[in-house]
Amino acid sequence: MTGGTLVENASDTDHNWRVPARRRKNRLRVPRAPISVGADKAYDTRDFVKTLRDMGIRPHVAQNLNRPGGSAIDQRTARHNGYQISQKKRPLIEKVFGWMKQTGGIRKTKLRGLWKVGWQFLMTAAAFNLWRLPKIQSAEV
Repeated sequence: MTGGTLVENASDTDHNWRVPARRRKNRLRVPRAPISVGADKAYDTRDFVKTLRDMGIRPHVAQNLNRPGGSAIDQRTARHNGYQISQKKRPLIEKVFGWMKQTGGIRKTKLRGLWKVGWQFLMTAAAFNLWRLPKIQSAEV
């Protein structure tokens, strides 16, 4: 990880996109300004991408070109600078979640209940930031 990779706005909200569309649209509000959502190849489905676009959200999903029928992300989306930047930043985010799973104990939590698991997620994100802080400070000098 380079520079200032820290966890910001840690949240443990449920993002299950396989629930029926009528319930899914009630979970997220349509943003005022366009935003983007990054995701890995598993979310490269026509239903997911269409739902994001209907909500005014730009889908920055990694293309799964080996999927039958091709990728749901067309070249119109993939050619933009924002999409390219998003795909370059994804590995940094994946490293954070990898650290949280392997070192922070998130992979197999022993806690039960949304409040307790949310607390564990938030504390693990804080621990990651504390672990990264000396490296970021030495890079600034």
